[in-house]
Amino acid sequence: MTTDKESRRQQLYGLLGDLPDREREISAEKVAEEKREAYVLEKLVLDLNGIEPVPAYFVRPPEQEGRLPTILYNHAHGGDYELGKDELLIGHHNLLQKPYYAEELTRRGYCALCIDAWAFGERRSRTETAMFKEMLWSGQVMWGMMVYDSLRAIDYLVSRPEVEAERLGTLGLSMGSTMAWWVAALDTRIKVCIDICCLTDFQAIIDSRGIDGHGVYYFVPSLLKYFTTAQINALIAPRAHLSLAGNYDSLTPPAGLDRIDAELRQVYEAGGAPEAWKLLRYDIGHFETAAMRAQIISFLEEWL
Repeated sequence: MTTDKESRRQQLYGLLGDLPDREREISAEKVAEEKREAYVLEKLVLDLNGIEPVPAYFVRPPEQEGRLPTILYNHAHGGDYELGKDELLIGHHNLLQKPYYAEELTRRGYCALCIDAWAFGERRSRTETAMFKEMLWSGQVMWGMMVYDSLRAIDYLVSRPEVEAERLGTLGLSMGSTMAWWVAALDTRIKVCIDICCLTDFQAIIDSRGIDGHGVYYFVPSLLKYFTTAQINALIAPRAHLSLAGNYDSLTPPAGLDRIDAELRQVYEAGGAPEAWKLLRYDIGHFETAAMRAQIISFLEEWL
């Protein structure tokens, strides 16, 4: 029997354009393995979509034993098309805290996977705008193709012997933040969602004339006819969800944060899990602070 939430997930997924078969077989090739001081790094090439290879990094604690909780780490945009998955290892100009997440997570007993999104890292075969236009001609939506790869990355993760499939989380900043809440909304295997600096209310960004703050990848045809940001995020409930935002971040207008918070408080209260939703706001712009990092680690320890 299909529940209302399952039906809404199907509806949301259906807005993402013509996507590859979700049931197609995926595969992975390990091209290198490095033992670093804090973690073991595997450099991978994944076949997730049948269209182009997806380079990825998988990191695990050096003394890993048994299955461990695992994070799907989503990299940011920031106009840095070369960085991609390397953000997991070396950070980003809006991620000011050290250690970087590969070390931060593995030293605390987590594994993590980060893939290059379309147009980033080793997938820079075309510019973002050229890729968006070419996909649109073919009935594809760039954001849909990005989300598809992330969902298939979860399929890959649960196949690995190091990964505890019942303890999966996802996190990211900026574009990675948006990916975190979309993926968590669409895939209930994600038990913890942490989004940093991009819980953007769609109507608020229109009202504040901030649309151009987002790249073309972000826009899904007809989305606003069927979903608000809060309604997408409501599909995560009652699973654990931490959102961190800057009150001076132009990508997350305060009025929109107010609206999302009010709606999700009601959703989580009705679902019997009011403590599983938390929006923390800081008088900053579009970056991660030490206080945010401390909250992120605490939330993971509590919920994952």
